[in-house]
This record gives sequence, C-alpha cells and structure tokens, in this order.
Amino acid sequence: MIQSYCGLLCDQCSYKGSLNCNGCLAQAPDMGWGKCEIAQCAIDSHIEHCGQCAKFPCDMLTKFSFDEEHGDKGARIEQCRRWAKK
Repeated sequence: MIQSYCGLLCDQCSYKGSLNCNGCLAQAPDMGWGKCEIAQCAIDSHIEHCGQCAKFPCDMLTKFSFDEEHGDKGARIEQCRRWAKK
C-alpha cells in the first residue's frame, strides 16, 4: 500500500505521533511541519509516488533521502522502486 509520495513508510516517520499526522497522502502538500516540496511535485506531476516519475530518482528526492538529520540512506528510494514494480 502506498503511504507517501517519497517512499517513506508512515510507521517509520517520527511526525506521525508527535504531530497527530494522518499521513502524507491525506495532508499534502501542507504537512504539520511545513510545506513538502516533494509532495507538491508529485501532485503537480499527477503521480501517486516518486517511483512513477520519469525523473526518478531526482536530485530533490535523493538529497532528502540522504539528508543527515532526516534521511534514511536511500531506503525511501528503494521503497518507491518496489511500489513502481506493482
């Protein structure tokens, strides 16, 4: 089941409990922590998740996925690849 635009799984997101988040797909692009550029890009591109994009993985997603503070060392990129194969 697709849970986000960027490949993040909701049960692994620290914002889910702390901000009473209903998930990226329900709240995007204005999340409880601010506006998500990745979600806005997916919405504008009319895609369900980044794995469906012709530019995947783009610089914005790669930078976010490997961010020192909030990144996951590429796990969300791999998740988008799995979703794209379904």
